[in-house]
Amino acid sequence: MITLSPALRRVSAAGVALAACLAASPAVSAATAPPAADRDRAAATAGHRTGAGAGLDRYYRQRLAWGTCLKGPDDAMGRGLEKTGVRCADVTVPLDYAAPRGRTITVAISRLKASDTRHRIGSLLLNNGGPGGPALQSPPDVRKAMKTVGARYDIIGFDPRFVGRSTPLDCGWPVGTSILSAGLSRASFDRQVTFQKGLADKCRATNASVLPHISTRNTARDMDVIRGALGERKISYLGYSYGTYLGTVYTQLFPGRFDRTVLDGALAPDGYGPRLLQGAEPENERALSDWAAWAARRNATYGLGHTRADVLATVRGVVAASARGLTVGTAPEVFHLDDTQVPSLITAEIADDTEPQRAALGEHMAVLHKAASGRPTRLSPQFAAALRNMLNGEDAKSAGAQSAIICGDKPAPRAPERYWRDIERSRTEHALFGPLTNNIGPCAFWDRPREKATQVRHDAPALIVAATGDPRATYKNGLALHGLLPSSRLITLKGANRHGIYGEYGNACVDGKVNRYLATGRLPEDDQTCVKRAG
Repeated sequence: MITLSPALRRVSAAGVALAACLAASPAVSAATAPPAADRDRAAATAGHRTGAGAGLDRYYRQRLAWGTCLKGPDDAMGRGLEKTGVRCADVTVPLDYAAPRGRTITVAISRLKASDTRHRIGSLLLNNGGPGGPALQSPPDVRKAMKTVGARYDIIGFDPRFVGRSTPLDCGWPVGTSILSAGLSRASFDRQVTFQKGLADKCRATNASVLPHISTRNTARDMDVIRGALGERKISYLGYSYGTYLGTVYTQLFPGRFDRTVLDGALAPDGYGPRLLQGAEPENERALSDWAAWAARRNATYGLGHTRADVLATVRGVVAASARGLTVGTAPEVFHLDDTQVPSLITAEIADDTEPQRAALGEHMAVLHKAASGRPTRLSPQFAAALRNMLNGEDAKSAGAQSAIICGDKPAPRAPERYWRDIERSRTEHALFGPLTNNIGPCAFWDRPREKATQVRHDAPALIVAATGDPRATYKNGLALHGLLPSSRLITLKGANRHGIYGEYGNACVDGKVNRYLATGRLPEDDQTCVKRAG
């Protein structure tokens, strides 16, 4: 899956369904339930309750049964959480907040309790992005990033509804991502139209009853139920990438219910939608060009060219060859790639300018370059795993959840010809990335969202972190969100082609400023600037 959160590269998103739920009473119809805006306003002003008549009190007041995170002898993630003292529980939430007495689902949460109870600040809720990224596994890593202040928080991971160990969604997809390029020809685009429609049809055929209830607004409502079930008057929040959009939506639905809020790799609400990367072509090209300069200095290792221009020419040659088909690997594990898939692989790997990630892209491009020249190739275990996921759907549940959330949030254009016009228009300036960022996806064939997208109408004193060279949530996104939230402060990291900074990139300046805010609750007086370290 091409994901908007670098944190997801470190974890498995394989889901385990949890069966615990409250006893369901007869459902009320959506027509007789309070309007969504009224319900959310009630929830924002009634403490742990959600307002008389809302029917949600039993969810907010539920007692959580904390226990082991281990789900069996082969559960490596659960074993790791067990060693660090993390405990897990299931939170029961309504499938449909307009019918709270109807069907219920579970949201899996984890907790690493504060060890400095005398100076405890509260609970910090985590989201790694995606959309559809799990965070059940994240409290130990976040505790480490927070240094001494981490001991003062209960750190809460959660898998959003229909993700990971929460009530699962399985669309039965044969692939691990729907984010693909339109390719180099009209024929390849037409195949994409058929393919993306097939993905949407599969998901609707198997999950029609739940798809209308998969949305960021409902995940934000789940977050407030988690807050209430934890017994917190307010909750702090750390969100990466899509998690910044989720955090923003929470501040709008539940003003007064959030404490310290960090939004890293920020998405502007107006820019979030089915074509997530549209408009980010220049940033992706700069990131690829910077990597090409890095690879040129290591031509003896990768054989991609002696200069930046040579390496970029090699990349273009690989993409052109993929239109005829590339075969990589050795029996019994052989993969076939085309011009809709190779650009996705490149895009997935340029949102991180650290040495290990640049080396990984160098290795992968060297393999593809050999294949384009007709030479035999051998795959590293890591590259083989990435191709299995992308082409064979080893992580297809995550891909389905990602699309279900995006498609449930905002409508997409319907007409294939509109996409084709956008693709053709973009090719002149953005030959590699334009056909990907403008391509059609399953949302073009999805049912329209049940609710309108959230509008930012309330100020929120959040701390926003943004890198100037971020190819995913571009720097202009961070600036736009900062403008919508006048009380917020912006930490700019100059010179980094990186998505997701705090606690992950190793920049002491950013980490120190975020930890100071989490410790004191005081935002900086002015916006702050940090600089990428040499190397």
